[in-house]
Amino acid sequence: MKLHAADLVARKGQDPIAMLTAYTCPVARAVERAGVPVILVGDTVGMVEMGFESTRDVTLEHLEYHLGAVRRGAPDTHVIGDLPYGTDADPDTALASARRLIAAGADSVKLEGDKYVVIEHLVANGIDVVGHTGLLPQTAESFAKVGRGEAEARRIRDEARGIQNAGAFMLVIEHVPYELAGRITADLAIPTIGIGAGPDCDGQVLVINDALGLGDYWPPFSKQYAHASDTILDVARAFSREVASREFPNNIIKLTGTGRG
Repeated sequence: MKLHAADLVARKGQDPIAMLTAYTCPVARAVERAGVPVILVGDTVGMVEMGFESTRDVTLEHLEYHLGAVRRGAPDTHVIGDLPYGTDADPDTALASARRLIAAGADSVKLEGDKYVVIEHLVANGIDVVGHTGLLPQTAESFAKVGRGEAEARRIRDEARGIQNAGAFMLVIEHVPYELAGRITADLAIPTIGIGAGPDCDGQVLVINDALGLGDYWPPFSKQYAHASDTILDVARAFSREVASREFPNNIIKLTGTGRG
């Protein structure tokens, strides 16, 4: 059963919320079958799937494409669509962008930073919004942990409250000290989802490629539950070897009994 924004808010302080990213239909189908309640179609797709050096290269068209694939794979899962860099620059632009993501398959949209007026405008127009504070990949100059100093920690706490007060129903907190994320979680009435923010958040999110071990670099706060890149390498080598020896497709023909009569 698909969870809606109110259902996720009701989990605050109760059942921890698991969230994974997905970008393709087969992966989304598996995530839904596993019972993960929330899928994020994030602009991380640009770096982990498309080979871009930054999420800033991701467009609305890219997100629409991947949202459609994910929705077809996970029709009964709450799907969040990221608003790409620049598509939420002002309230009217953000609303037009958000409506495109909703039409493509999103149940809600996520945006980064202290865009309170934008959030208010989206919510007033019936769009459910997830906020994002801490490290903000779209505008960050580095991916170092943020919020270590007192002034910066206070700014992030204030930003979290502002995002909630503007009407967001959930908040992603990225790569901040665990104590800071815990304080924000205790401050807010909406659920917090941590990524590199420690165990005291109301839920956790991982990029699916990081969880699968698919790629050649993973953030230090992620966990690799498998090593899919090694599996792909093994499969590609085995296939190439069998083609070179003519073992493939002869082994398939012998197995299935098909071939020229």
